[in-house]
Amino acid sequence: MAYPANYRYTREHEWIEIDGKTGTVGITDYAQNSLGDIVFVESPKVGDKIEKGKVFGSVESVKAVSDLYAPVSGTVTAVNEELANAPEKINTDAHTAWIMKIELSDAAEAESLLDATAYEAFVKEETGH
Repeated sequence: MAYPANYRYTREHEWIEIDGKTGTVGITDYAQNSLGDIVFVESPKVGDKIEKGKVFGSVESVKAVSDLYAPVSGTVTAVNEELANAPEKINTDAHTAWIMKIELSDAAEAESLLDATAYEAFVKEETGH
């Protein structure tokens, strides 16, 4: 799996694409593949303040419920309403099916996240192949 080079990644398998002071957040292809068929996404509300490393929602699949962890701190500016009726879009293309957009409170927080190469190495280490 090729992970988009312009995204940054967490060790909890979230991605963020940063454009200026706005971040678009979703889960990685590895995460959706591990979860299986996604049946529900619990998103934050617009205006919610989220903190890096803290839970901001969850993804429910036929296998499990998995918490979502914020890759950076900020204020939620949008949520992907399509996922309420079609959560399986994450299974179809995890790297375009975003969950939320946030206004970053500190863009420097993203510097500690993994780039695509480091994330791929992390996944290989975690899975053993």
